[in-house]
Amino acid sequence: MRRTDFMRVWLTRSFEPFRFRCEHAERLAFEHLDDLGLYVHIPFCRSLCSFCPYCKVEYERETAARYKMALLGEIDLAGRQLESKKEAASLYFGGGTPALMIDDFGDIIDKLKKYFIISGGVGIELHPNDINRANLDKLKAAGVTMVSVGIQSFSRRCLGKLGRDGEGYPEKVQSVAEAGFDVVEADLIFAIPGQTDEMLIHDVDTAFSLGATQVSTYPFIDFTFADNRCGPLPEKDKKRMLRALVDHCRSAGKDRTSVWTFAEPGTERYSSVTRDNFLGFGASVVTLLRDSFKMNTFSIEGYIERVHSDQLPTSLTLSFSKRQRASYFLFWNAYLMSIPPDKFETTVGAPLSKLFGFEIWMLEKLGLLYRENGQYRLTDRAAYWYHNIEQAYTTAYIDKMWNISRTTAFPEEIAL
Repeated sequence: MRRTDFMRVWLTRSFEPFRFRCEHAERLAFEHLDDLGLYVHIPFCRSLCSFCPYCKVEYERETAARYKMALLGEIDLAGRQLESKKEAASLYFGGGTPALMIDDFGDIIDKLKKYFIISGGVGIELHPNDINRANLDKLKAAGVTMVSVGIQSFSRRCLGKLGRDGEGYPEKVQSVAEAGFDVVEADLIFAIPGQTDEMLIHDVDTAFSLGATQVSTYPFIDFTFADNRCGPLPEKDKKRMLRALVDHCRSAGKDRTSVWTFAEPGTERYSSVTRDNFLGFGASVVTLLRDSFKMNTFSIEGYIERVHSDQLPTSLTLSFSKRQRASYFLFWNAYLMSIPPDKFETTVGAPLSKLFGFEIWMLEKLGLLYRENGQYRLTDRAAYWYHNIEQAYTTAYIDKMWNISRTTAFPEEIAL
């Protein structure tokens, strides 16, 4: 039995897999949910990076224009069920390369504000090549407050393995910092073939020295459908690099805000999908509700056609059992290094102690969890085990689901 299968059976107390079916409803039950996040996916890129597994296609002006109209239509389909405006805690634009539709952001945000009061920050992912004064001014004018720059590395040697040249990357991060956004995140990848501990730490130090308020470091994962030039480093090297990263950032006075994320103390956080509930708009996005997990079709044409027919573009739906929903909550809150019992009960509808009292007790005894300010915090050793579990989950679940969804617009069923 795979590690992921064992954990699924143990946590859900069932041999039933996570069963995603080609089902969709024309109403999303989000009116009474708290801490609701919004996410918008822009699936266009100038060229397709081999290492990137996300839903994207090469940019064409006409297709992007049609996609925009469908995106606005999907927001209407979800929002018009509301009797009054709903508070949203955050809004994020991801991709793809969102800046390719930067001139449409005003219209998209205005449409969202027709139905939602966005009380938190507005974030966007940027490719370094899209960072210039004109674009930064447009983002400020549209109300963007958080910027995540997809640096991956400052090392030309490492970037060459990812198909990039890295020209002017330091200046790009510095210009975003100087533009005065509330949050400036630098996305880095570790365990790139040929990368050393020293190169990784240099990347992190460089990002912070240029004005980044947060640095996220994700392990290189070789998806089966990605056209990578080379594979990732062995697991023992990932373990050593992660440990070196944690030790260095802690000695430098940075806060560890997730398993792979470090931030300047007292600064806001950039975290696009770590919400207890969120609505996704666009191709391939996920919507997470109290009782269900929904994913939109990866097909751009399928997405446009479905919305044009006044239907939500849902491709797959998982109807949660209580323990499945609880497992999802634990997975993402463990990523943030903290499990709050009160939010668990509000989200899942049952006390943490009732569903997982034995597991919590055992993890405390093993030195993997400790109680602090009413929450359970992960130790560094637990964070490393999470790192292993997340990569196994990505290989066993996400790789399979995305690979099928890339080639089949509306699969009949995917069992994980």
